Order: sequence, then C-alpha cells, then structure tokens
Amino acid sequence: MERLKKPLLVYYFLPALPVMVILTAFAISGRVAEEDLKSRYSYSDFESSKKCRSCHPGTYEQWTQSLMSQAYTHHWDEIEYFDLAVRHAEVKPDLKEAVDGCNGCHTPLAFMSQKTFPPPRPSEKSMANESVSCEACHLIQSARTDPAFNFSYVLEPGMTKYAVRVPGVESPAHKIVTSDFYKTTEFCANCHNEKSPYDVWVKSTQLEWKEGPYAKEDVRCQDCHMPKGGPYLNAIMTKPYDDARLHLFHGGHDPGKVRGTIELRVEPDIREAEPGETIVFQVALFNQKTGHKFPTGSVEDRIAWLHVEATDAKGKVYHLKVDKKGFEGEEYTIAGDYLAYQDMGVPLGISDFKGVQRDGIPEGDRIFRMPYFDPEGRMTMMQWNTASLGVDYRLGPRETKVEKFTFRLPFDVAPGEMTVKAVMNYQLLVKPVADLLKVPADESEIKLVNEHFTTVSILP
Repeated sequence: MERLKKPLLVYYFLPALPVMVILTAFAISGRVAEEDLKSRYSYSDFESSKKCRSCHPGTYEQWTQSLMSQAYTHHWDEIEYFDLAVRHAEVKPDLKEAVDGCNGCHTPLAFMSQKTFPPPRPSEKSMANESVSCEACHLIQSARTDPAFNFSYVLEPGMTKYAVRVPGVESPAHKIVTSDFYKTTEFCANCHNEKSPYDVWVKSTQLEWKEGPYAKEDVRCQDCHMPKGGPYLNAIMTKPYDDARLHLFHGGHDPGKVRGTIELRVEPDIREAEPGETIVFQVALFNQKTGHKFPTGSVEDRIAWLHVEATDAKGKVYHLKVDKKGFEGEEYTIAGDYLAYQDMGVPLGISDFKGVQRDGIPEGDRIFRMPYFDPEGRMTMMQWNTASLGVDYRLGPRETKVEKFTFRLPFDVAPGEMTVKAVMNYQLLVKPVADLLKVPADESEIKLVNEHFTTVSILP
C-alpha cells in the first residue's frame, strides 16, 4: 500500500487573474463577520424553537425531521467537531478561530452567545442544541459578503422576524417584516459556501448552482429543498396557503432525495460473443436532478462510485474495472489500495499515523469526487485543514459522463445469457474513516442512487 502524491494541478472556483485580490478581500470579510457576531449576544436574547411550535406546529415538525434541527447534535457532526476539530485546534492554536467558526453555521445561537468555546456537548442539553433554529434563520436580514460564505449573515435578535411575506393577520408573538432576501440563493450561501483558513473553497454548493444551468432559469435552492405545497397552514391564526414553502430541507441524508439523482444506462458494443472475445461496455451517467454538483456539500467526507458486474449463465460473477481516461489526478477517481487521511493522527494523538484506506470500495470502481489536501499534500477529510483541492470529477447539473469497461471474456465463461449490471452507490462518509472514529453505521451505509442492466449472449 502507498500514499498517492498530490497532483500538480490544483482547482479553484475563482477566475485566475484577480484571485489574490479577491481572496484577500474574502479573508478580511470573513474575519469582520466573525468579530461582529461571535459572543456578541446572550442565549436569553433568543427564543427556543419549541416556543414557535405553539403557532407553527406543522412547520416545527417538518424542521425537527430535517438535519437543520440536528446540525449540532447529529452524531457525526459531534464526533467531527469535538474529537477532530476541537482537538486539532488544541494542538495547533492557529486553527482555533476557524474551528470556533464551525459553530457559526452548525449552532448560530451558540456562536453568538457563548463566551468560551467549544459550546457544551449535546448531552448537556444546552441551547446550543437548537442547531439551525427558527431564530437562526428568521432573524437574518442580509449577507455581509459577496459571495456569501462562512456565516456572513447579518442578524440581530429581537421581536422582528423576517419572512417571504406578511400574513393577513398580526402575530401575537412578534412583528413580521417581508424580506426578498429569503427568495435568494445568497440566503443559503451564508452557510452552504465555506472557505478554509487557507482560502480554499471547501463547500461551494451555491457557487456550483450559480455556474450551472438552473441559475439561468431562476430555479433556486428553495424550489427543491423547500418546495411549495398546499393548501398548508403555516400558522394557526392564518388561512392555508396553496404555495406555502415547506420546511423539509431534504438533502444528502434523505434516501428519497438521493435516489434517482443520477440516471444510468449500460450498453455493449456487441450483443453476441464467444469465450475469449472482448466486449466494451459503455455506461452513461446523467445528473438529471441536482442544481449543483453531485456529491456536494461536505465533499471531503462523501463518496459516490460506479460499480459494474457481469454474471454468466451459471451465476459466476465478474467484477469489471473502469477503463482509464488519462486525465491529471485520475488516480483519485479510481478505487485502489491506498492509505490516506494521515493528518487525523494529530487530533487523535496517534504519532506516525499511517492513515486508513482511502476509499473502502472495490478496486477499479470509478469514483465521482474532488479530493482535499492538507498543507503537506496528503488527502484529508478535515475541511479546516484543507490547503488545496485536486481534480473535480463530480457530476455537474445536467452533465453526462461516459465510462467504459473493457471485458475480455474468460475461456471458461458459461454459455448462455450474461447479465451486466451498473450500480451507482453513495456514502455520506468514507467507511474506513467511519470505522476508525466509531461513527454510527447509518453515516457510512451504502445508499443506492440508481442501477441499470443489460444482457449479452455468450456463444458455446
């Protein structure tokens, strides 16, 4: 086993010429946003989402079933933050500002209220457990930066809440002000775009959308993740609306959202073959569902891959490996026997940590990912320690990629019908990392994205 070297070509999401000027401006803006909001208020300045439930029961229940309500308490987020990020900052204090900033999006109320960091663990049931709460969103007035990123929201606690529209009646609990900012993708970008301390875009979901076809058609984040539905009663004192925005926030953790994201078709170049002959199978993958790249968000954690198998008439299974295309950085897009993530040894207190398996999937499968690299050029899954990015081989919105699998039939292959199946799989967290950190199994379980099969006839 060996560790792959960092590729020469590094990819960023910014134009080449003004990069230094823009990055400097962003870095300063990020610090200004943090200085303005970090520890500025107290928990007593904010309401608990449970209070909102009395007037907005349906919306509250939708929120509780989403990851927004678990952004701080979710098991993987807790492990990643406390066991990796916080410990890493203890060893390398220059990372503390960035690690404290994690709370700006995972638990905004704690970020603005805590005088010391980290906040209490979820088991202590503090108000940090509010995660991305009603107050965290409906107090936002605008964004400080363009593009918005790293909790760049302008927010002030109080009786005034902001929303897309003002209902026909007044709320007995607060004032309501209409804000068109809630119709923009910049609202979401406040937390779904993120830069590391090394000025690298480690989350760029809104930027991916902005560069894609849906932005040109004005199909925004809210149209897919907060779909309109009705008649629905947003508040008990109003009438039902036919176009109420449902607070579903379904994304990568929702099997129904993931299922069908990528369409597959597999086809052979010949339909009949003799043992010893070569068949080339071509698999087309079409991203027909997401307005951003797939996978997106915490790309350093996530892995999507194409697995192809052939089964002959007697049930013998053959694993087909993808044909290489020859582009730079391709070695990170084909599963192999490599070690990675050595920088986790620092927060885990393991000296000379050799890493764990990079992929944890069958060797030769095609991976759709963008690798992250630490300052030493090693592949990392710690976004706060990301100094550069590798080749971006994810599937963009409405993009089609074509992969080939060349298969020379064994001489002992059974005659009759051979079935060839292509399967697109997805994991929220690479399994070797999940196993090392003892992350609950649901975070690394294989989620089926899609599958397709075809047949060929093997002649006697």
